[in-house]
Amino acid sequence: MKELYGKALLDDPACTKSTAFTREERKQYGLRGLLPYDVANISKQKERALENMRRKSSAIEKYIFLNALLDRNQRLFYRTMIDHMDEIMPLVYTPTVGEACKEFAHIFRRPQGLYITPEDRGDIESVLGNWPERDVRVVVVTDGERVLGLGDLGANGMGISIGKTALYVACAGIHPAHCMPVMLDVGTNNQSLREDPLYLGYPYARLQGDAYLSMVDEFVEAVQNQFPNILIQFEDFLSPNAFNFLDRYGDKVCCFNDDIQGTAAVTLAGVYASCRITQKKFSDLTVMFLGTGSAAGGTAELMAAAFHAAGLNMQQARKRLWFIDRKGLVVSTNENIKPRIKPFAHEHLPCSFVDAIADIKPDVLIGATGVPGTFTEPVVRQMAAVNERPVIIALSNPTSHTECTAEEAYRWSDGRVIFASGSPFEPVQYRDKHFAPGQGNNAYIFPGLGLGVTACSARRITQAMFLAAAETLSRHVTDQEIAKGSVYPSLNRVREVSRSIAVAVCQAVRRDGLACEKLPENLDEYIQSLMYDPLY
Repeated sequence: MKELYGKALLDDPACTKSTAFTREERKQYGLRGLLPYDVANISKQKERALENMRRKSSAIEKYIFLNALLDRNQRLFYRTMIDHMDEIMPLVYTPTVGEACKEFAHIFRRPQGLYITPEDRGDIESVLGNWPERDVRVVVVTDGERVLGLGDLGANGMGISIGKTALYVACAGIHPAHCMPVMLDVGTNNQSLREDPLYLGYPYARLQGDAYLSMVDEFVEAVQNQFPNILIQFEDFLSPNAFNFLDRYGDKVCCFNDDIQGTAAVTLAGVYASCRITQKKFSDLTVMFLGTGSAAGGTAELMAAAFHAAGLNMQQARKRLWFIDRKGLVVSTNENIKPRIKPFAHEHLPCSFVDAIADIKPDVLIGATGVPGTFTEPVVRQMAAVNERPVIIALSNPTSHTECTAEEAYRWSDGRVIFASGSPFEPVQYRDKHFAPGQGNNAYIFPGLGLGVTACSARRITQAMFLAAAETLSRHVTDQEIAKGSVYPSLNRVREVSRSIAVAVCQAVRRDGLACEKLPENLDEYIQSLMYDPLY
């Protein structure tokens, strides 16, 4: 505990126990008279917090309450979230975080995270030196240009970095002091934000070109100088920038992009698990993507690697993966195909989305468009026509932007679909069957990956780590969950999943000779010992 006393101790969110300070502690730390009589342990405090949260009438009000709780009492916030993960994660992160980002400047209470603007160029390392913690191991950084499916939200995108760092702590037990949310506030091209008198960000058009790239370069170098062995998570960057940063830094810096690689791994895990329902062999599958952005492109690249690992050569692996864009099937004769999509543009006559499903007969359909309603009734019915148990994964967030709802997917497939989505949906009763659709939440992947990487101080992030994470996650889906049509485990078991993923990542790091730290033989016990457990 920090050397704090009296009111300063009560007001420090990392150290306070509030009403849980014992009689002896109240004497020792000068707290007598500053607290009501009752010594309320963390369980009683948690019940009080839950009661107050549940009184709020909307998700955004609950978000504001929880954010304020984090500001007041860090351990109580995380204890409450961990013990009620399925209820609180949708409030702390998707889908509520989308609304919170849109309203960020209007619901702002206290500063969280670190902001870097173009005015800090040439002095970014000094700005990083203002961060109060010195043992930072994970940084989540965004420039707010492509927040979920909501577009350019400028400095309001800080809500994403704050939310993701909270998930590192709650889902994988990385200590709060080891996590830092960062906003590269390079401006915004969202005119309505710049004209909002309450907007808190850099109120100019976005920095672009060489000036933008040099600022990111400076940040990446500076954050490594300030915090050796740092893991950098890039979040919600525009697709060309997202892929560019992976190409630019991936071989030299311990970094990854969650929208590309985290989404890819959680989607692959869902496809692996779906094979337990369809009884199909993974290496026999054909997969079709709607959308050609970073999430779809990254998922296709990881799936190609998974097919290759399953025994196919890379040409055969890529042939199992097809893309649909606004014009229909992406084929080799198309013009202006994105470079990352080109390997998946095969020889075929141009055709519509529905006709492509009828002809190619994909086993799995994955949507990553950010456009609601793009999995129409004809699309879902055609998938059901070519598959006894069609697999449909609608990844787009938030819920208002998903390609179709769970209820639509079950109804249009006559209850035969295996459905998962990026945002949560309530269970669906269709005819005499009860379905519990799985949520392909990246929180199943990136926190455990981060725990493993920081546990061994890995020098790089590799594709092998994401393949290991996907396979590990798929093994955590129980037979009971499979029976309900879910291809993901309960969120309440996410810390167990994260621990297993961290072990698998450490094994991959050790196998590839990328560890800076010598790892003990009993990795599971070692990882468990590192996990932060918020108690007094």
